[in-house]
Amino acid sequence: MKTQMLLAAEGGGHNPIIPEPVEIVVGLVAFLLLLFVLWKYAVPRFEKVYEERSKRIEGGIEKAEAAQAEAQRTLEQYKSQLAEARAEAARIRDDARAEGQQIVEEMRAQAQAESERIVSAGQSALAAQRAQIVAELRADLGRQAVDLASRVVGESLEDEARRRGTVDRFLDELEATAAPASKA
Repeated sequence: MKTQMLLAAEGGGHNPIIPEPVEIVVGLVAFLLLLFVLWKYAVPRFEKVYEERSKRIEGGIEKAEAAQAEAQRTLEQYKSQLAEARAEAARIRDDARAEGQQIVEEMRAQAQAESERIVSAGQSALAAQRAQIVAELRADLGRQAVDLASRVVGESLEDEARRRGTVDRFLDELEATAAPASKA
């Protein structure tokens, strides 16, 4: 402190806190020059970088929104395809059930036809066997009737035409008497 007091007493009026007017003017000119250089060169570059960055961010946002819209369209398309696939699967299932039912009905009809054919063939075979047995029984009954009639009458019924006529008459009479009995 003593040195400051000594300097103040010697110089006589210069305050170190207040700068000289020349220094103020030089400082002001330097500040204005610095401000001009910054305003002319640095600020436009900052603005340009800021604008580019803003455009990139906006472009990124737009791309993200476009990607989100595309994802939403893809999701909707997927959902519609899934719904179509489910409907197609249900239709295929229904078609398969109907086709299965039709096959069952066809197989049932074929089995019924086969059953009727077998029954018809059996009935035909039975009728043929019956006719054969009736013919054999007629022939056998005719021979026995002729033999019996020959013994009873005492004459020989050897003549074929006569014997056949007699046998046929006898069987017709026998059938005629058996028919009313079987109807009652």
